[in-house]
Amino acid sequence: MPATTKKLRCAVYTRKSTEEGLEKEFNTLDAQRDACEAYVLSQRAEGWVLVPDRYDDCGFSGGNLDRPALRRLLADIEQGRVDVIVVYKIDRLSRSLMDFAKLVETMEAHGVTFVSVTQSFSTTTSMGRLTLNILLSFAQFEREVIGERIRDKFAASRARGMWMGGKVPLGYDVRDRKLIPNDDEAPRVRRVFELFVETGSGTETARRLQAEQVTSRSGRPLNKGDVYKLLHLRTYIGEVTHKGQVYAGEHEAIVSRELWDRAHGLLQTSPRTRATPNRQHAPALLKGLIYGLDGRALSPTHCRSGGRLYRYYVAQRVLKGEDDDGGVVRRVSAAPIEAAVIDQVRALLRQPEIVAGTWLAARAEGSNITEREVQQALVGLDPLWRELFPAEQARIMRALVDRVVVGPEGADIRLRVEGLAGLVRDLTAIPPEALRSAA
Repeated sequence: MPATTKKLRCAVYTRKSTEEGLEKEFNTLDAQRDACEAYVLSQRAEGWVLVPDRYDDCGFSGGNLDRPALRRLLADIEQGRVDVIVVYKIDRLSRSLMDFAKLVETMEAHGVTFVSVTQSFSTTTSMGRLTLNILLSFAQFEREVIGERIRDKFAASRARGMWMGGKVPLGYDVRDRKLIPNDDEAPRVRRVFELFVETGSGTETARRLQAEQVTSRSGRPLNKGDVYKLLHLRTYIGEVTHKGQVYAGEHEAIVSRELWDRAHGLLQTSPRTRATPNRQHAPALLKGLIYGLDGRALSPTHCRSGGRLYRYYVAQRVLKGEDDDGGVVRRVSAAPIEAAVIDQVRALLRQPEIVAGTWLAARAEGSNITEREVQQALVGLDPLWRELFPAEQARIMRALVDRVVVGPEGADIRLRVEGLAGLVRDLTAIPPEALRSAA
C-alpha cells in the first residue's frame, strides 16, 4: 500500500433470519463473510483493511434494528473505530427503508460509508450516493404517508369522542381505553367550579380549596394555576377537542353544562370587572406592614366626604388618645404611601440580581423553571397589576414587603425576596388561554 493512501477500516456485517443450518461447518453467514472479505481484499490498493471484530447476527429479522451485533457495530461507529461498512446485500443491514434511513444518518454523522458487494452499491462513489438519495426519498415518502394515516385515524377517533391517551384528568380513571368517572375525585372537580362561580377569583378559589384540603390526585394542594387548567378542560362536560374542533365524547360528564356556562361567563369578563363589586371592601394593602418610628403599627381607617372614600393609616397613639411626642407621624394618606411601595416593588422585580436570585431559589425548591421564564413572569406582573383582585395584591405585598417605617422625613421601605419563588411559580402555572380570557 502506498504510504500516501489513507487507510480505511472496514467492518463486515452479516445477518441470517433463522438459525437453520448454522450447525453446518460452512453456513450462509460464512458465505456472506467470504464474499465481503474478498471484496475488501480487492480494494486493498485503495487502503481498505478489515477490522478484527466480527459482526454476525444469527436468527434476527431485518425488520427492526434490535440486533446485538448491529448495536455493537453502531457503538463502534460512534467511537470512531470503523470507516466503511461492507454487507453482502442491502437487506442484510435492514429491510425497512425507515430504519435504513436512520442507519445512514448515523453513518453520515460519523463519516462512515456503506458498500453492498453483490449490488454494485457503494456510498463511496457519486452513483452510489445518487442511489442512496433516491432510496431515502422513498423512505421520506413512506414516513409522511404513515404519519398522515396516523393523524387521520387520530382525528377520526377524536371525532367519535374516543379517549386517545395522554395524562388522565383529575376526576377520571381509564378502563378498557375509556374514561370512567372517579367517585372520589369527581366531587373535587365540581367544587373547583362551584367556588370559582361563588368568588369570581382564581386566587380566592385556590385559597378556599386549600382551606378545605381539596388536593390533586397526588395529594398536592391545588393552586391558582391548577384552578385555571381545570376550568378550561372541556372533558368535564363530556366533550373532546382536536385542533380547535369540539366533539361529543364517549365518556360521562362530571360537571353540569349550567355550572360550566356560569364559570365561563365569568372567565369572559376581565378580572377588573369581576372585582368591581368587591372594590369598596378592598383590604388595606399595607395592613400589618406599616409602622411608625416608635415601632407601633399604623392602623387602616377611612371616612366619607361628599360621596368620596378617603383612606388613611393612623398611628396607635392617636387612636388611643395618647399624648403626641412630636416625633411620630399621626396620619398617612393611604393612596400615596401605597403607590410609593408599589413603585418600589415594581423596580425590585426588574433588577437582574433579583431575577437571578429568584431563579436560584426556585431551583433550590426543585423547580425546573428557566431564568428566562422567571424574568418573563416578574416583568409580566407589572402590566397585570391593575387586573389583580385586591386580595391578590395584598398577598403579593405581604410576600415582598417586610416593613414600611414612616416618619417626618419620609418612609423607609424594606423589601424581601423570600416570597418571590412562590409568586413566580403561581404566575407561570397560569395557562396562556386563561390570561388571554382575562385580558
